[in-house]
Amino acid sequence: MNYLIRILVSILPVVAFLIALIFLDSYKLVRFRSTLLTVLIGFVTAFICYLVTSRLTDTPELGIENYSLYIAPLVEEILKASYIIYLISSKRVGFMVDAAIHGFALGTGFAIIENIYYLKSLPDSNLLVWIVRGFGTAVMHGGVTALFGIVSKSLTERLGSGRIGFFMPGLLMAVIIHSLYNHFFVSPVFSAVILVVGLPLLMIAVFQQSETALKKWLGVGFDTDAELLKMITTGNISKTRIGEYLISLKSRFPGEVVADMLCLLRIHVELSIKAKGTLLMREAGFDVPADRGIKERFDELKYLEKNIGKTGRLAILPFLHCSSRDLWQLYMLGKK
Repeated sequence: MNYLIRILVSILPVVAFLIALIFLDSYKLVRFRSTLLTVLIGFVTAFICYLVTSRLTDTPELGIENYSLYIAPLVEEILKASYIIYLISSKRVGFMVDAAIHGFALGTGFAIIENIYYLKSLPDSNLLVWIVRGFGTAVMHGGVTALFGIVSKSLTERLGSGRIGFFMPGLLMAVIIHSLYNHFFVSPVFSAVILVVGLPLLMIAVFQQSETALKKWLGVGFDTDAELLKMITTGNISKTRIGEYLISLKSRFPGEVVADMLCLLRIHVELSIKAKGTLLMREAGFDVPADRGIKERFDELKYLEKNIGKTGRLAILPFLHCSSRDLWQLYMLGKK
């Protein structure tokens, strides 16, 4: 019974925090199975860290204390950040709130495995140790990875690039905070209190800013997409600058390729409108059923992209939805 209590005390706080983040997301930007997958990635990351730690701590010159203070934060945060970098670089997160949830979920998985390991290694430790690890260390792991995701998403979006250098500031912040936490400049209990009070305030601020940006993007993007789709379906696009540009492409591409370009543009716009409509429905509290025809639309999209080729796709790139948020919404729709 004592062992069970220690497990619950060391795990439940970070799990409860993650559940709270999921419920705070009124647009449900991150699907539950995606969150669960990220937690599982956290499990794997913790296991890899254990293997690395086992090898490095065998080095007599290094020592357990130095490893814990300086090397462990660096190794653990780099490994935890790797999956978040992948998600951001592959346009699988559209807003800071996505990055925050994925980051905290990965840290949650990592902390669960780490605490279970220490429970077996320290069977005689008192309950206070596990209260501190549950409300302090575990929340710290989730919090710093979430912070890395927030900072990295903000920088890559603002600078319009996913180059690895733009992930360094967030990683550096995560490593420094982790290292400072391990130094115990203040008591572990006080550190836990700071985390439990400060982290929710930070997350609330991030969620508010992210939802404001999302509402603005939805409003502007939806109107633009709807207007463009209307021009395509009514045949009036030839009178617009887009139509004139497509007509000018006939001198460079066969007529059937130009027609495929127009079809590709139409499908992109339709999927974009559908994705934004899905988000608006979710925000209103409606459970949007999966559209069985989505897979066929994406298959058609791939077929047209293949027909057009790389050169043709580059020619119409300015009119396609290729910002990080637009690519994210197509990815989100394709995962339904």
